[in-house]
Amino acid sequence: MTTCKMISAFGFAIVFLLLAFPSTLSAQNAPVPSKDEGWKQLFDGKTLVNWQPTSFGGEGQVHVEDGQIILDMGGDLTGINWSGGPLPKMDYEISLEAMKLDGNDFFCGLTFPAGDSYCSFIVGGWAGVVVGLSSIDGRDASENETTRLMKFLKNRWYRIRVKVTQAKIETWIDQEKMVDVVTTGRRISVRGEVEPSKPLGIASWRTKAALRDIKMRKLQAEKVK
Repeated sequence: MTTCKMISAFGFAIVFLLLAFPSTLSAQNAPVPSKDEGWKQLFDGKTLVNWQPTSFGGEGQVHVEDGQIILDMGGDLTGINWSGGPLPKMDYEISLEAMKLDGNDFFCGLTFPAGDSYCSFIVGGWAGVVVGLSSIDGRDASENETTRLMKFLKNRWYRIRVKVTQAKIETWIDQEKMVDVVTTGRRISVRGEVEPSKPLGIASWRTKAALRDIKMRKLQAEKVK
């Protein structure tokens, strides 16, 4: 009886792990969005022009190296936020590649406009496994319907994409869709600590990260549908 219980418990643990971590994404990166589909580069690969290090307090250094923006590990948040001209607030997509270099928390917290509100797409938060939107109706990425648990490898690029339309917010990591949430009638917001990332920002939490190929495009009517 004791042996059977042990086997049963072990089996349950394996099932739990498979359910808890439903996807370790393929080591093969998704194709880069085509340059002829209206994408506008927001990072020139050489400088931080149109970007500035975000003043969170206790942040690490931000610098450009080998065509990448490096966010050094800080006390808490380290990031960049957009300081260029106006950007779309609705019916647009933003895409970038992000890599975790060191640390065990989120290596990409992408804060973006959603109409008159703002939201963050968290990749690898809460000890490195949580993916989701912060916040929906006051509930953050670890406790709303967008929450997913995933494993992320260090020194591996991940293609991250967010699509914002009047009806919903959708997100992808590489080729896998992560979020598809209707936002009509919902309260969309950001956590207080990432307020400085608005209107558009990318941050990491106690984690060294690299960013590249940051781009945005305004959606045409057929792509909105």
